[in-house]
Amino acid sequence: MSEVDIRKMEPADRSEVADLIAVSTNTWYQTRGLPCVFPDGHVVTGVFFDVYEKLDAGYGIVAVSKATGRLAGSCFYHPRPTHVSLGIMNVHPNYFGQGVARSLLDHIVGIAESQQKPLRLISSAMNLDSFSLYTRAGFVPRQTFQDMYITVPEQGLDHQPAGAEHVRAATLDDIEAMAALEMEVAGIRRDKDYRYFIENQDGFWHASVYQQDDGPIDGFMVSVGPDGLCAVGPGVARTTDQALALLIAELNYRKGRTPLFIVPVDCEEIVGPMYDLGAKNCEFHFSQVRGEYQRPTGVILPTFLPESG
Repeated sequence: MSEVDIRKMEPADRSEVADLIAVSTNTWYQTRGLPCVFPDGHVVTGVFFDVYEKLDAGYGIVAVSKATGRLAGSCFYHPRPTHVSLGIMNVHPNYFGQGVARSLLDHIVGIAESQQKPLRLISSAMNLDSFSLYTRAGFVPRQTFQDMYITVPEQGLDHQPAGAEHVRAATLDDIEAMAALEMEVAGIRRDKDYRYFIENQDGFWHASVYQQDDGPIDGFMVSVGPDGLCAVGPGVARTTDQALALLIAELNYRKGRTPLFIVPVDCEEIVGPMYDLGAKNCEFHFSQVRGEYQRPTGVILPTFLPESG
């Protein structure tokens, strides 16, 4: 049994949670001979706390060591109309192997079960400990993604994908259509997320949609770019051509930076062109679901901030 108490994350926890995320993540990668994910430490990772509080306050938990009173672990989660998403989970290196992650996970499984909703997450395929944690708890890996990154030149990427002329900036009027599209393609819905992205009160979000003339919205793509962190996603499209056009548009919105993006491994129509433009791989991830699942009928590009589920 884990020697921790689980409680709701409070505003006063922000600094310690940010430090825990950075230390935990960086330690895991460094002990495997890999570079730090968050070289600027808590200065960057505080954005996870901020985004969850602004998007939907109060959906974070912490594990407090009974022996020291310090935070041994933290996790964000996100109840949505169709499911509950499990966000970034971290355990401080001083408490590795003591059942802290299992205690956090059990708590959130209980929340999802009480709401009678599936629980969804995106997990590292490289971390066998977390893979085992989730699959033992009843999660099933449903789709595999490759993490890619690319440095976008100041003049933008030299590639004009088919359908690029149908990509435009998203507006608040698009929220209903975006949510309906994801419900159709993936069986999940999250209107509140899209409103938050498009309103962009933080100043570091951007969203594009794919729409031919006055037809339906066939895809959308979001990107995020606070200091020290840059990523593209979430994104949904009916076809790979539409997804590629949206991906290029959001990458070019982040000129001069090095965004991370996550692509299904079987989408060679996206992966191939991105390799040609200089993209490289850095990791693999699984989408995992505990409970009801709908196989996507289009293309899904997930993300971690906030989690796609």
